[in-house]
Amino acid sequence: MKRLTAITLLLTGALALAGCHGKTAVKGQSASATEVPASATTGGAGGAGTTMTPLNGANGGSLQAVAQAGNAVPREQRTIYFDFDKSEINPQYEPIIAAHAKTLIANPGLRIRLEGNTDDRGSREYNIGLGERRAQAVRRALMLQGVADSQIETVSYGAERPAVEGDNPQAWAMNRRVDMVYLP
Repeated sequence: MKRLTAITLLLTGALALAGCHGKTAVKGQSASATEVPASATTGGAGGAGTTMTPLNGANGGSLQAVAQAGNAVPREQRTIYFDFDKSEINPQYEPIIAAHAKTLIANPGLRIRLEGNTDDRGSREYNIGLGERRAQAVRRALMLQGVADSQIETVSYGAERPAVEGDNPQAWAMNRRVDMVYLP
């Protein structure tokens, strides 16, 4: 019950922040609003040419082993990148989401945490809300493919956990993401 209350409060706060979409707190916007990591637009590192083999605990593996294997998948196959100030999933990430959905459907006891992140531009409150919207977008995509709601949890770190340090377009692009972390 406490978790449901906390989630409700978090979502209410995120919705309130979504209505406060002012740009005055955003510093140093890049020239391009659609920058994504170069690795994400090539055949490697999570791009359309990369596929992830679904993991299956039904082949004798424990949920712990499947979770460890899922977290051992290269980061580029467990990360969804976003355009500047956006929470819509780019179509190039659909195969990665589909593979994770297959893994979760094949292992109904397995859970995943979707960690929403942003670059460091914008206020702390705005970035927490944007990170939550990104995590919820990936959640919806997984659930549309049949993953149970009970298998997914979301958290937003905003700009607090950068993947790459730096104050430049490349670093910003790598930090606008949702990381998928398997839980046993």
